[in-house]
Amino acid sequence: MHITPLNARFAEPLTHRDILGSLMSLGIDRAKTGDIVLWEDRWYLFCHSTLAPMICEELTRIRHTSVKCTACSFTEFSYKPKTETLRGSVASVRLDSVIALAFHASRSSLLALIEGEKVFVNGKLITTNAYSLREGDIVSVRGLGKFCYKEAVGQTKKGRCMVEIEKYV
Repeated sequence: MHITPLNARFAEPLTHRDILGSLMSLGIDRAKTGDIVLWEDRWYLFCHSTLAPMICEELTRIRHTSVKCTACSFTEFSYKPKTETLRGSVASVRLDSVIALAFHASRSSLLALIEGEKVFVNGKLITTNAYSLREGDIVSVRGLGKFCYKEAVGQTKKGRCMVEIEKYV
């Protein structure tokens, strides 16, 4: 379903948290809803088909903004996330090295995130910084963001690996 403000001129910017809070205040179980995606000037909510009519009827206001909900089919929705391509050199294609390149941080500062169980590769929790990435792996770091490891492009004269990653913005 998609959610749009009734009057865009008087609408305030809504966040993911605002929409999720409004859904929870309706008493909807979080397990019955999926992603909430902002695309252009409207929000898309993925939910179970049995919930769509109830949400369309009951969800009329998010924060101070009056909204209109319309059920739509999955085929009407197409989404391509915004990304930026980064290239850089790393000592090796280890998890901590590539994360340091993606988020402009030191490897030692990222060790706490890895050991704190906040790093996932392809949805799987990784707790060791020595994990070797493979082409196409999607790395998610809670609190920092997500990127896709594309490939090792080559080597520098000093033997460092040149890698390309696609960071979700």
